[in-house]
Amino acid sequence: MALDLSLSSSAQRGTFAQFPGHVAWFVLSICAIGVWNLASASRNTGSPGATPIWKLQLLFMVVFALLALAISLVDYRNYQLFAWVFYAAVILLLVYVALKGKRVMGARRWIGLGPFNLQPSELAKLAVTLALARWLHDDAERRKEPYGMFGLAIPLAIILVPAAIVKFQPDLGTALIVAGTGFTMLLFAPVRWRTIAILGTVAVIGATVGYPHLKPYQKKRIETFVNPEGDVRGAGYHATQSMIAVGSGEGTGKGWGQGTQNNMRFLPEQHTDFVFSVWAEEHGFLGCLILLALYLALIASAIDIAAGARDRFGHYAAIGVAGMLFWQVFINVGMVIGLLPVVGVTLPLMSYGGSSVMTIFLALGLLANVSMRRFVN
Repeated sequence: MALDLSLSSSAQRGTFAQFPGHVAWFVLSICAIGVWNLASASRNTGSPGATPIWKLQLLFMVVFALLALAISLVDYRNYQLFAWVFYAAVILLLVYVALKGKRVMGARRWIGLGPFNLQPSELAKLAVTLALARWLHDDAERRKEPYGMFGLAIPLAIILVPAAIVKFQPDLGTALIVAGTGFTMLLFAPVRWRTIAILGTVAVIGATVGYPHLKPYQKKRIETFVNPEGDVRGAGYHATQSMIAVGSGEGTGKGWGQGTQNNMRFLPEQHTDFVFSVWAEEHGFLGCLILLALYLALIASAIDIAAGARDRFGHYAAIGVAGMLFWQVFINVGMVIGLLPVVGVTLPLMSYGGSSVMTIFLALGLLANVSMRRFVN
């Protein structure tokens, strides 16, 4: 397959006719809500005279939205060619971070690039999506029966190698998203149900065996989830303050900038992991329903695009994007309202962070690309 960047004018018009405008509308709506919410969440953060966080987030969104548009212009089959190269590059970046990365609060997760800190673990989500989509596409040509355990050895390695490296940074939350994205793609592949049951059992056993090897603070978070009142002032502080913020929002919230948990700095990490708590306190149950409906519509649109993809690579890539979005929203909201342990996962396009915004927009550019070329030969 040769790299072909050229399109005739008629082909270009046909391609743009399939641009998923509804997806763009959902994304723009979430971005607008995210920036507006960050303007409130970050009012009491940052040093005097520094650029407000919401302005930086807006800049990230504009820059990476343009990058996503550029990605959508090149036939995604060209990205299929470089899937393994991108995967290998991300693995090398993860290893580099483990050895030479910027250390913040005891964890090595970032590479300093001037004013921008790159978090390669975010790119690992996209790397797994592309590499696994490439492998499933290529293998389908020679496979005549559903996958068994031995048949899944390579795709499992594709998923678990980066997830394991990310987990030992340590970044358990992102490792779960990387693994969740890959396993979601496998659920849409021809896999025997018995094999899925075995993998589920192995996952439960693995979690049980792996629990003693977690970092002390990670084990404490899980213990606090089981007994949230056991250490309210210590490990349970984040979850407790978050649930207070969510509950105090009631039906329609206290209004923009009026959240007491946020204004009085009781709510930790209010502009990153717990940004949904700020939204819930200030806009209530109704505001949460609107935001979650937008996420649901975006994820459903990704699945619909996957169903209409012209080939297996596009199908699996779109499923990977849907899985990435679903698990980030599910885990973040779950931990914020006390249904899941606190593991440190950002909320897509709501939480502040350049690497997170970049990865989401790269994934959305790929998704738009698949949609735009459903009827192109």
